[in-house]
Amino acid sequence: MNDELRALYQEVIIDHGRRPRNSKKLEHPSCTQEGYNPLCGDRLTLYLRIDDNRIIDASFEGEGCAISMAASSLMTERIKNMTVTEARQLFTAFQNLVTQAEPPDNIREYLGKLSVLGGVRDFPVRIKCATLPWHALNACLNNINTKQIVSTE
Repeated sequence: MNDELRALYQEVIIDHGRRPRNSKKLEHPSCTQEGYNPLCGDRLTLYLRIDDNRIIDASFEGEGCAISMAASSLMTERIKNMTVTEARQLFTAFQNLVTQAEPPDNIREYLGKLSVLGGVRDFPVRIKCATLPWHALNACLNNINTKQIVSTE
């Protein structure tokens, strides 16, 4: 990755980290899921409104580092109006992006703006920050008991 592209990625992460989109409590959610990263203390609550197998709205409330807030912001922007199946596929693609040593180029195209978080792969501690909202999403989509807090551990 060249320096110009890396700077652009950092700019997007800083922007979403400082001014996260969809950072609010969602009224009448279909699913609410708390997530916690015990390693660094990042914490969030994800809200989804799902109707007819489609994510109509998504938001979150949370406290944490710029990476976890940016990941939550970018994820909630992207999953709106996706079907549950599409959101599950996106979850898998994102997991591959941040955990595979050399993810295929088509993953970056598929993920679009979310690919800015691919750089966390070089910082294993930060992978858990970036994947925290995704673990909460996965729990919601799989109807895991929402009374339990999803952990990155």
